[in-house]
Amino acid sequence: MHRKALVTCLVGIYFLSLSIAGHVSGAQTSEPASTSQQGDRPPAPAAIPGTAAGKHAPTLEDVINVKSTYQAKISPDGRWVLFAVSGWETPKPDTHEQRSHLWLVSATDPTGDGAPRQITFGEKGESSPDWSPEGKFVSFVAVRTVPGENADKPQLYIMRTDGGEAWPITDVKSGVGQYAWSKDGSRIAFVMADPLSKEEEEKQKRKDDVRVFEEVQARSHLWIFDIAAKAASQITSGKEFIVKSFSWAPSGQRIAFSAAPTAMARDERDVVYIFDLTSKALERISSTTLGTESAPEWSPDGKTIAYSFRPNPFKKDPEGFTPRPIVNAHLMLYDVATKETRDVYDPTSFDNDFSRATWAPDSKRLVFGTSHRVYYDVFEYDITTRKYRELSHGDSTFMGNFSRDGSRVAFVRSNVTSPADVYVSDPEFKSPVKLTDINPQVREWRLGEAEVVTWKSKDGWEIEGVLIKPANYEAGTRYPMLTDVHGGPTGAHAVWFDADHQFWAARGWAVLLPNPRGSTGYGEKFMRGNIPDWGGGDYRDIMAGVDAAVARGIADPDKLAEMGWSYGGYMTSWIVSQTGRFKAARMGAGLSDLYGMYGTTDIPNYIASFFNGAPTAKTLALYLERSGITYADRVTTPLLIMHGEQDYRVPVSQAMEFYRALKERGKTVELVLFPREEHGNGEWYHRLDQLRREYNWIAKYTLGESAQLPEEKKAEK
Repeated sequence: MHRKALVTCLVGIYFLSLSIAGHVSGAQTSEPASTSQQGDRPPAPAAIPGTAAGKHAPTLEDVINVKSTYQAKISPDGRWVLFAVSGWETPKPDTHEQRSHLWLVSATDPTGDGAPRQITFGEKGESSPDWSPEGKFVSFVAVRTVPGENADKPQLYIMRTDGGEAWPITDVKSGVGQYAWSKDGSRIAFVMADPLSKEEEEKQKRKDDVRVFEEVQARSHLWIFDIAAKAASQITSGKEFIVKSFSWAPSGQRIAFSAAPTAMARDERDVVYIFDLTSKALERISSTTLGTESAPEWSPDGKTIAYSFRPNPFKKDPEGFTPRPIVNAHLMLYDVATKETRDVYDPTSFDNDFSRATWAPDSKRLVFGTSHRVYYDVFEYDITTRKYRELSHGDSTFMGNFSRDGSRVAFVRSNVTSPADVYVSDPEFKSPVKLTDINPQVREWRLGEAEVVTWKSKDGWEIEGVLIKPANYEAGTRYPMLTDVHGGPTGAHAVWFDADHQFWAARGWAVLLPNPRGSTGYGEKFMRGNIPDWGGGDYRDIMAGVDAAVARGIADPDKLAEMGWSYGGYMTSWIVSQTGRFKAARMGAGLSDLYGMYGTTDIPNYIASFFNGAPTAKTLALYLERSGITYADRVTTPLLIMHGEQDYRVPVSQAMEFYRALKERGKTVELVLFPREEHGNGEWYHRLDQLRREYNWIAKYTLGESAQLPEEKKAEK
């Protein structure tokens, strides 16, 4: 999983992609009145400038070597910020592994004695950093070569903040997943998959491992590690559910958690429970209303549990499943004393998706991040006024946590020309201070300027996107343009540094990043705008964006190319079957046969949501009508297809079917498969190959043989 995974993890609504897409965006917006969500919107920042003079174009390895940072956690006293940095390492010659390590930086003196410093150096990296409640210890999850029967599994480690070596405090058989300290610091709760029995282990060793498709085989449950007793005990058990996320009550006597009957991606039956550690009583806090409940968070005063609820209007099928509703998830507040739940969703002031919130220490407000047009912004919900308010605007801002007194907040921020760094601010996000400079080398790159652009689609819908201009842009000159369609479709291009796109901009390309109808961050109506209309309005929105770039004199109409991954790959297969305007295209992990996709993907319920249900005598015609493979005869655009061989989200058969249909018709097509990869490329050499191959394919057929990268041309000779 590469850097784009970060944005995905924070969105809350799953879709057909690894990314949001976590692609580059701009910084100046024209707000369409028809989809405005917030009444008192802060003014948009000026366009983020690019750079060219005296700089160099990033190489392929430059692109891949951009480090990412995440999980910024401010210490309880507000003096330090703990964070993780992920990047590639070479433990052995010609061996590349992506690892993360923990760093520490002063929140008040980041350039002096408190400058950023790495504090963990494990051979296999560390993740999930956190502070103990009193701030004396740092905790993390790691696999290390230490004594212990289960040292080869992720274990929980702690280390003193004033120095010294870290030591493991768990030695559990299946490894530690999500974890959290109790408020008094005496215990740590964690999620662990049920370990295999001795008989099951022996069967695996002798490869007697037949698997029944969709049969539930593994469960995960809550455990608690007692610091003083140095022992772990299992809290929940049984085959009724799988624990997904949890939150301690401030008293330490109860835990709220969300669970589902199975771990299948298509299982929408998550519910929230409270478990009493003394009485062992298990109580469901919500009603029996059909929907998906997740991400419980107990307020610091112990009075309220906030959680996410996605309403579900569909009827259950004979298995108990439903299509996935394409609607906003709501913020719910459960009163612990009265046992009453209040839905505080208000589309008039916040018409957007909610995933998970952080309570302010005074329990008077909830703070959370969400996709908001081409930004990823932080919002708050005020418990007293019952109002939503936007706190951050203009970049992509990912919430970390508050200091104990609530006077400071830590977060990660990025924009189109600046990779992610760690910041602190007052709780209103009005005085952000940058603490790190994780990728200083990027300042030596030629970078393209980006601006937010809007245009009218054929039916009058106003569509927004981001246009990255070439690093050498001169007004009045036309340039080749690459249109990159994001995954989803419930995703969006966001203001986030994307080295891939800057690679193209540095070589004289404009890059258009459209957010067509179906994208998130523009309200529920817009998100549902392509139901049941894949390949209809969304396709026209994209093409209208291309027309607008041509009309502005930026894009050369004779040098247009297109690519997309996942749903963006679907759109690529659709686009090349509907128009010959693009000189070249790249389809990544794309859907070409929607009927076949429904029967083989791990999220058939998501597909069904867009096509009036599962394929039946009534709906099959729509599935076939909106599949690119149906129109294979029409394709004239040279097409590069890329796919991971272990992709369960969009099975590799989708790529093979389209390749075969085009190849036997004499079309220009190439299929590249990546061994071991799932829905996105995560291995070093696969990432290199993808970037080189897609650039050379598109450059060759759009600009000519001489436009290919020197490395590739030399290899071909």
